[in-house]
Amino acid sequence: MKKFAIGCAVLAVIGLFVLLLIVVGGMSYNRLVKYSQGVDKQWAQVQNVYQRRADLIPNLVATVSGAANFEKSTLVEITQARASVGKVQLGPNAPTDPAQLAQFERAQGQLSSALSRLLVVVERYPDLKANANFLSLQAQLEGTENRISVERGRFNEAVQTYDTAIKSFPDLLYAGWLGFKDKPYFTATAGAEKPPQVQFNFGAPPAAPAPAKP
Repeated sequence: MKKFAIGCAVLAVIGLFVLLLIVVGGMSYNRLVKYSQGVDKQWAQVQNVYQRRADLIPNLVATVSGAANFEKSTLVEITQARASVGKVQLGPNAPTDPAQLAQFERAQGQLSSALSRLLVVVERYPDLKANANFLSLQAQLEGTENRISVERGRFNEAVQTYDTAIKSFPDLLYAGWLGFKDKPYFTATAGAEKPPQVQFNFGAPPAAPAPAKP
């Protein structure tokens, strides 16, 4: 009888331990799902503001194209950069592969650089700077760029909350088993702190090549 009572007590302890694991695991799962969904939601918002920028570009290019003798190479660069961005869309869920996010960042960074050069080149065209349609598009574009910065920051905050959770007790006990993995951050593009180099080629003949050394 005594052994039976001890056995029942042991089974009860094991049962309570298993129940505790299930309860804590369920709580961890729900918490990690919430944080993961928060990252995906913010990623969708990041893509939304990037898409808004992409939607503005055709009208911007069409408006600028009307300016006499405008530097066409800048417009070609923007069009090509926009096309490149369209090839690396990553879908509604936040990327889990840092290489994928880096590819997305590079494409968006090239487009940002091209747009910056366009706005600097426009300074050489007083009539274009006074064009009401261009001024409206420029204001919308500048507002969108600010929004992109804000949403990227919020995305990184959501990723930080999620990544911290999967590495903290008790969630770290269940994260790997339940399939929750690290999500990458947006990072500053190399050289982003430097202003883009702007060259004006308004019909000027190309520079003569340097004479070959004997």
